[in-house]
Amino acid sequence: MLKLEGVVIRNGAFAVTADFEVADGAKVAVIGPSGAGKTTLIEGIAGFLAVERGRILWDGRDITAEPPGRRPVAMLFQDGNLFPHLTVAQNVGLGIRPDLKLDADQRARVARAIARVGLAGLEVRKPAELSGGQQSRAALARVLVQGRPLVLLDEPFAALGPALKAEMLDLVAGLVAETGATLMMVSHDPGDARRIADQVVLVAEGRAHPPQETTALLDAPPPVLQDYLGTA
Repeated sequence: MLKLEGVVIRNGAFAVTADFEVADGAKVAVIGPSGAGKTTLIEGIAGFLAVERGRILWDGRDITAEPPGRRPVAMLFQDGNLFPHLTVAQNVGLGIRPDLKLDADQRARVARAIARVGLAGLEVRKPAELSGGQQSRAALARVLVQGRPLVLLDEPFAALGPALKAEMLDLVAGLVAETGATLMMVSHDPGDARRIADQVVLVAEGRAHPPQETTALLDAPPPVLQDYLGTA
C-alpha cells in the first residue's frame, strides 16, 4: 500500500499537499487542471522532488528520504526518455543496469520485456528508426523490466493519436494486471481514466484529494473539475 501522510511536495515556489492511501494493485488516474500539481505529486512519490513535510510510506516502510533508485517505483515520463544513440535492447536494459553490463539472465529479461510489448525483432533498432507508438512501447518495456510494484506514468502517450493511445492504455492495464503492480497515471483526458482506472485522484489548487471511484467522480464532478472539463 502507498500511503501519503500529511505530505507537502515543493516544486520551486509551488507546493502540493496530499494525505491519502492507494491500495495494492489499484489503477489510479491523476487528473486536474494544468498547473494544479499532478506532475509534482508523481515526481514527489518517485523521489525526484523533495518532501518538505510529512511522510511517504510503501507497505509500512518510510521511503520519504530514499533516492529514486531505491524506491519501489518505476516511472515513465512524457517523452519516454529513450536515448537516441542506444538500441531498443540497450534502452530497455538501462532499466536493470545503467552500465548495461547484463548477465545472461538479465539479457533474457530484456528480451521477454521487449517481446511482451510487441517489439520482438526490433531489438537492434534505434529510436529514430521506430514509429511513435513503437517508441512508447520501448519506453514501457524499460518500465516493465524493472519489476517494481509501483508504476507511475506522467502522460507518456499524450502525443499519440486516439486509437494508438487507447492501444497503449490497454497494454499498460494488461501489464499491471499480470504483475499485480499498483498504477498511478497522470492524464489530462478523463477518457483515459474511464478506460483503465478504478479510481481518480483529483489534483486542484495545490491539493491532491483522496482517491474516489472513477465513474462516480466523473459522472458527478465537483465544481473545480466541472470548470476543467467544461461541463459547468
